[in-house]
Amino acid sequence: MPFVRNAWYVAGWSHDFGAEMRALTIVNETMVMFRASDGALVALEDRCPHRQLPLSRGKRIGDTIQCGYHGMTFDRTGACVRVPGQDNLPASAYVDAFPVEERHGIVWVWMGDPDRADPATIFDMPEFSDPAWHVHHGDALHLKANYLNVAENLVDPAHVSFVHPTTLGSSASENVPVHVSTRGKAITAWRWIRDAPPVGFFQKFGGFSGNVDRWHYYHLHLPSTAVIDFGSADAALNLPEEDRQKGVRIFALHFVTPVTEDYTIDHWMHIRNAAVGDDAASAQMDAMFRIAFAEDKEILEAIHIEEQRPQKRKPIRIAIDKGPNVYRKRIRDLIETEATEDLGDPVRPTFVQHD
Repeated sequence: MPFVRNAWYVAGWSHDFGAEMRALTIVNETMVMFRASDGALVALEDRCPHRQLPLSRGKRIGDTIQCGYHGMTFDRTGACVRVPGQDNLPASAYVDAFPVEERHGIVWVWMGDPDRADPATIFDMPEFSDPAWHVHHGDALHLKANYLNVAENLVDPAHVSFVHPTTLGSSASENVPVHVSTRGKAITAWRWIRDAPPVGFFQKFGGFSGNVDRWHYYHLHLPSTAVIDFGSADAALNLPEEDRQKGVRIFALHFVTPVTEDYTIDHWMHIRNAAVGDDAASAQMDAMFRIAFAEDKEILEAIHIEEQRPQKRKPIRIAIDKGPNVYRKRIRDLIETEATEDLGDPVRPTFVQHD
């Protein structure tokens, strides 16, 4: 399936990018990125229009890149500013420049029509700027899997009991109903497990020993940003859903970036309301997350291999697939919209529709 292109995708964390050139691929588009002398990030098409050598194989001269084959040089806007051996610059001698924005230590790149790149549409949460919450950037999980399967996994509370039995889930939740809402812009799936032993994650981080009430709220924002609101509270408190901030509450954020049809990078981080300012707690949580996400990686890569093999029967869908099914349809609709041009309401039309 093609990709949604009119969208902001995460290229990495701000600290991943410096003055040196870095080559990367998003939605099958290769680019070279570097931090210019004024600190701003630059993202250019990583392919010289002359002989197609990646510009990342050349060298940076000031805020320009010189191609390593014949020396054609391009500025931060993608315009060619020098062709060695001639004074005239061909009109076709340019490379695309991708809009880039940095927010909260996260680097976003717009992969579609530059005229439609609206920074106001970049994903945000009030907790990013709230001193009562601790913001911690994690890792980049590399998966040999299609991004749709990776994103679907992040709106699926049901898999946690089986894929993460020692970290994020347990058998206590196997038959607990999953609720799904598709009314808003984000697809949301959630459930509460009441008066049950704490899972491994909260035994270690939350310090719970007795039974807890725990929750998972999965929010999937198109095209591929997921927020998992999860936590635990002493079961004796019997917290209502709207008071879960009184427990140990964590937002696990997953910025799923399609690289190719067969390769995805999940940049993950978390925001928490406990152990604020405690770097040791962040390291402890990272270690637990790495174990859990490695479990996801193993499952998703195995699925991808099987999807490439000839299929003997139609795939089945069960009750827990409501969120993923809606997600797939919305992605298809976005791709179809990008593939056509809407001319707007007709002026003096000769065609009149009556239904």
